Amino acid sequence: MSGDRRICFVGDSFVAGVGDPEALGWSGRLTAHAGAAGLGLTAYNLGIRGHTSSDIAGRWVSECEARLPAGAECRVVFSFGVNDTVLLDGAPRVAAPAAAANLAALLDAARVREWPVLMVGPPPVDDEAHNRRIAELDTRFAGVCAEFGVPYAGSFRLLAEETVWADEVRAGDGAHPGAAGYAVFALGLLPAWRAWWGY
Repeated sequence: MSGDRRICFVGDSFVAGVGDPEALGWSGRLTAHAGAAGLGLTAYNLGIRGHTSSDIAGRWVSECEARLPAGAECRVVFSFGVNDTVLLDGAPRVAAPAAAANLAALLDAARVREWPVLMVGPPPVDDEAHNRRIAELDTRFAGVCAEFGVPYAGSFRLLAEETVWADEVRAGDGAHPGAAGYAVFALGLLPAWRAWWGY
């Protein structure tokens, strides 16, 4: 196995770590944890604020192909869904069945390229009605990942009762936490992350 390990974190503002004054988000913290454990990674953060699954589907392959060359050990983490469930003119920006189909297309394309995938589900926000839509999408995403044999880290369930997350999101913009919230997010993802890498 090559010592050149590369990973792309592909998704939305939560991937980008919006709101974190330490500029790490959960993806940076997971990368740092791997490094501290001796698993050196070249990590690329491809999170774009406001992007839905449809936006990501249109950009991710070219972005990843430029960063994941043949001969390297290449992996991809996807995470999105909150923006899909935002209402626009009374309807979700991307309907749940379409978002699930987008995820299936992403996973299929990654499988063709032999890039192992970890999917991180959408986290809760400070809005009960929005959270019901996120929870529905979370369930659909888990089902799609099961069909593809891809590990799914359902962050909605991880964070739904997490007071640090809820308090920081509420104190922020209603969606994004600060550093402590992202630290809790990363800690919840750590078992799935470590199992995926095998360390």
